Amino acid sequence: MSNLLIVSDSVRRAIAIGDPVVALESTVIAHGLPWPRNMEVALDMEELVRTEGAVPATVAVIDGQLRVGLKESEIERLAKGEEPVLKLSRRDLPGAVAAGATGATTVAATMLLARMAGIGVFATGGIGGVHRGSSGDISADLPELARTAVAVVCSGAKSLLDLPRTLEWLETAGVPVIGYRTDEFPAFYARSSGLPVSERVESPDEAARIIQAGWDLGLTAGVLVAVPIPQEAALEPELVENAISQAHSEAEAKGIRGKALTPFILKRMAEITDGKTLDANLALLRNNAIVAARIARALAKP
Repeated sequence: MSNLLIVSDSVRRAIAIGDPVVALESTVIAHGLPWPRNMEVALDMEELVRTEGAVPATVAVIDGQLRVGLKESEIERLAKGEEPVLKLSRRDLPGAVAAGATGATTVAATMLLARMAGIGVFATGGIGGVHRGSSGDISADLPELARTAVAVVCSGAKSLLDLPRTLEWLETAGVPVIGYRTDEFPAFYARSSGLPVSERVESPDEAARIIQAGWDLGLTAGVLVAVPIPQEAALEPELVENAISQAHSEAEAKGIRGKALTPFILKRMAEITDGKTLDANLALLRNNAIVAARIARALAKP
């Protein structure tokens, strides 16, 4: 793998000596947020991870190389959108490597590459899940969580999804859903969905003990650490639901589906809410980076 998986010097050194490392995805940079705020939040998340005593490792595919740990210029390349940047899940990686393409990694692909590099903690905004309606569309993030032993720190699943069915899928697959200072699964822009988590923890140390116990048991599933959006950034559920409904209707009318659906809906929700959902997204991303770094630090304790 050495000629395909390129781990930056700072990340490689940290892994080698057991220092805490946090993986960060790149789809949110290339496909989830507009320029220049995508660049700002990507660099902010890296800096917040450093401030909390861990090493950030933003993940992407650059010119056909699987990269764990990017330079600022490479993050800018993904963020500006001046060239085609693919959206890459697990199944897309071989094609991107073979074609020498550049792409941003989804939650699923980031988990996979983080695990290949030896990183056990990953911070993101929200995972994909089971889509609403009867389409049967299920994000590749869910089966990745079922088979890749990485702790994913997030604010639940994106609000545009079917949250009860997403949690049912995770339960069936044996994925622990840990509520970070909450008994209820966060609903991304809202702090609660009314749905229970499987465990509650009050601190990074408690979360780390559960994660480590799973690794010690040899369990191959990941762990979801669900962190509510900060109170001051949370949105009213009715505002969010109205925006989702309108954006979904527009997507159906335009025939938008598959990989293009989530970016379209997130963009339209930001437009419909005059930027409120975008501001909330940025706030929870930054908060999740902090919590992930603290958990990574707890896991790195001797």
